[in-house]
Order: sequence, then C-alpha cells, then structure tokens
Amino acid sequence: MEIPVLAIRGERAGPVVCMTAGIHGDELNGIEIVRQIFEHVSPSQLSGMLVGVPVANLHGFRRGSRYLPDRRDLNRYFPGHPAGSSASRIASALFEGVVRHCDAVVDFHTGSFYRTNLPHLRANLLDPQVLELAQAFGIGVAVHSEGMLGTLRRASTDVGIPAITYEAGEPKRFQAREIDRGVEGMRSLLRRMGVLNGNAPPPSPPRLYYQSRWVRVNDGGIFITDRELGERIGSGDVLGTVTDPVSNERTRLIAPVSGRILGMAVSQVVIPGFAAFHIGVGTERLEEVGASAAGMGETAGMEGTEEAEQLPPRLGAGALLTADQFEAEEHPE
Repeated sequence: MEIPVLAIRGERAGPVVCMTAGIHGDELNGIEIVRQIFEHVSPSQLSGMLVGVPVANLHGFRRGSRYLPDRRDLNRYFPGHPAGSSASRIASALFEGVVRHCDAVVDFHTGSFYRTNLPHLRANLLDPQVLELAQAFGIGVAVHSEGMLGTLRRASTDVGIPAITYEAGEPKRFQAREIDRGVEGMRSLLRRMGVLNGNAPPPSPPRLYYQSRWVRVNDGGIFITDRELGERIGSGDVLGTVTDPVSNERTRLIAPVSGRILGMAVSQVVIPGFAAFHIGVGTERLEEVGASAAGMGETAGMEGTEEAEQLPPRLGAGALLTADQFEAEEHPE
C-alpha cells in the first residue's frame, strides 16, 4: 500500500521540516492539522521545504483502528527494517524515505482507548535543539520524555534530528479546538525557524513537567468524573467515583499528589487497574526528580505492579515517574 507524502518546496533556501500524523490510524486530529497547513501554504511563502505525511498508517485509518491489521503498533517499530515485519517495513520506508531528509520533525497524536489529552508537547527537554523546537511551537505545556525505543520521535532524535510530539484530544474524532491549536503552534514553529514568512509573537515560556503519574482504579464498575483537562488538583482531592452496577457499592478515586491533569479517561465502564488520570507534577529543576521520587513511598491504588517491579530499586510502587516509564502500557504516543 502506497503512503502519500506531501511536499512544498519554497522559493528560497532553508530547512526541511516534516509533519507526520495518523501513525495510529484512529487518531484523527493530527491528520486534519497537516491537511490545513498544506492547504494554506504556497511556495512563495516558504524558505526551505515543508514535508507532510498526513496518514502514515493507511491500513489502520481505513479500518478505524489504532493498529496495523496484524495488531502491531507502528509507533513501536522505528527506524524499522526493510526485510522485517510489515510494521518494520512501513517504519523503514517512512524513516529512510522521508525523516532522514528532514531537519526537524513534528509528530501528531491524540489520547488512546477512550482517553483524552490536554493539548501539550512530548519532548526530550534535555536536548537543547528539541527544547528550542518545543518553545517555538508555542503551546503552554511540555512534558519531558525521551520517548520509548521504537517511537518515531525517539528514532529521530537518536540520529540527530530534533523531534517533538503534539498530543491533543481523543481518538476517532475531529475536534476543532485541538486542531486549531495544533495549526497555530505549527505555524508559529515554522515562522520561528524561518521557513514560513511572517513574524510570530514572542512565545510564552511553556510550563515544563519532568515527572508524571498515572492514577488507576482499584475496583471495576461505572467510572464517572466531572474533572476537566488542564485542571489543577491537590493531593487528597476526589477525582471520580467507580460504582458497581449490581451492588451499588461506590469507591472514590483520590489524587495521590498535587499537579495538573494532562490526560484522563472519559466516563465509561472500567476494570481494576484501568489508568484513569495522567497527572503532571511541575518541576523546573530536573535534579530534584530523583529525590522527590525516592521519597514518595507506597501509595495504594496508583501505578500497577507490573511497571513498579521493573523500576530501579529506589523507585517503589507509587513513586513519581518520568513519562517514558508508562508509555509501554498506556500508549500515550
């Protein structure tokens, strides 16, 4: 199956910027962001080249599925291999044929599996080039994450091509507000890189989150919440309730830390261990991460034991974690 690639070469020399979307076939907001950017840009406005892959996972897109037909997640196979599995071959074609020719990459995603994300960036904020890219995008929230091995963003930065991920909204929907913010951020980035004509207003320094935490339910049943994305919560606040539809027994989901809601599940039926909230814990000093995490101790009802057992000894179950330590199970990217 051929994967469409859009390209506009500017009238003047400049950097090559790549946008990718639809790596997960049910994540639609990014597809529309790429389409709108290309609809309103002409060669006379550009210095350099704009490259877009609006639907990287055509198999999944046509089936309304996150995955490829063999249930593989394409965003776990980059940079890929030309003689590997179907996912690895697609990843290799995209990486070698497109990404390696770019000077910067922006990858668009949404929440997964009936979850929604506050518009924010995922980026390796310790890499000066990546941090500059994130600041140029102009979105007010950025979460530090090197990215899992196999993700497009990680593979790109590993070969020296700065890359960021824009996370916004829910899967299987086109959401105008999240799309508009993505288009605005992308145009801001292109102007600051000198690719798109025009002056962008000075960006507001983004709020950087170097730690994040998933809050999980302990009981199965009907999960109901009236919390909102971006809301600031305090330790001990009630985040929602889970009610058994047969016995009518109800339990409350309590926030273990203070922070900001970066992602959350919509109200639905859940099973024990379901990740309901993704909480960002603000810190501007990365050196504080280890000390604060080590001091957290055990907290009931939070991170699952599978992840906790894989952590270094100093991080017990319930500790504060970097975003990467939960990406494998929760698929935020």
